[in-house]
Amino acid sequence: MKNLFLTISLILLGSVAIGQPRLQLLTTEHDFGVFKEEGGRQTFNFILTNTGDSALVITNVVPSCGCTTPEWTKSPIPPKGQGKVTAIYDPVGRPGVFNKTLTVHSNAEPALVVLVIKGEVKPKEKTVEELFIFPVGAIRFESNHMAFTNVKKTEKRIRVMPVINTSGAPVKVEFDILPAHLQLRVNPETLKPGQKGLVEGTYDATKNQAWGNTSDMIKIKIDGVAQNNVYYYVSANLVEDFSGLSKEQLENAPVFKLQSTTFDIGQMEPATNREVEFKFKNEGKSDLNIRNIRATCGCTAVQQGGTVVKPGQESSIKATFNSGGYKGKVTKAIYVYTDDPKNSEVVLFLNADILEKAPGK
Repeated sequence: MKNLFLTISLILLGSVAIGQPRLQLLTTEHDFGVFKEEGGRQTFNFILTNTGDSALVITNVVPSCGCTTPEWTKSPIPPKGQGKVTAIYDPVGRPGVFNKTLTVHSNAEPALVVLVIKGEVKPKEKTVEELFIFPVGAIRFESNHMAFTNVKKTEKRIRVMPVINTSGAPVKVEFDILPAHLQLRVNPETLKPGQKGLVEGTYDATKNQAWGNTSDMIKIKIDGVAQNNVYYYVSANLVEDFSGLSKEQLENAPVFKLQSTTFDIGQMEPATNREVEFKFKNEGKSDLNIRNIRATCGCTAVQQGGTVVKPGQESSIKATFNSGGYKGKVTKAIYVYTDDPKNSEVVLFLNADILEKAPGK
């Protein structure tokens, strides 16, 4: 019994002798305040003290995102010794308010400590080249693409885009050979040295017979000279206007009901054609007008729009797919535009598995 008591006493004494490291921080949070993005990386040292009775070892520091890089004291920190955890925040490409954490793992008590860094990054001022990315001689446009997005077939839509003259002389800017549905002008037409202006665009959908996604490539004239191989793109998605329909008209509208929106051809030999057919029915109470049918690539030929389908009548959309030089699994899309208020734009998918080469060749 005496020996057992002696053994327990030695174990307890050994536990006291070994001791426990303890991690104490001067602060667990730092506010960088407001600083500029071009100021570069911001650094702060969290100073810690080992107030325990044995060596403290920081095993890892895990940041909450890749924007923060941690560094820390790698060697054991003796009792009453000091170490640090360094938080390095990279503001490049990250304007705005931030609040990030670093989780410190160690053999101390507590085993996990969370540090917080926060602040606000003021975005850097962009250069003329960054703001106006499309150069045409001395003139720079914000972009080479003016997108009107959805335009109802009954309306006109207006868009503007900034432009600047970066030269030391006046420059006259015009657009060459515009289609009837499009008006483009720079205001003012002649830009003084360093002057900014606006490209003013008006899209008149009533004068364009197309449906769905359309685009125009317009040449730019600088001081009366059309620029070769330089184009300004104008796009729009022309859609049916249902805003004026009454409740009764909507209840009696056509209904474009497809058997399936996907057609699986299966395996095909290269450079061969395959005809496909998407069957549908007008389940509405008035005539269904197929406004337009458009394939996404020249490999798929589709019938033209303009079809009228009576209530209760069945019909189909036919297409011919050419496998050409494709290999493996291929998916192509066909866009169908109708006057069904609930299905005015429908996407059909055509799937095929093109063999590497024709069997036996």
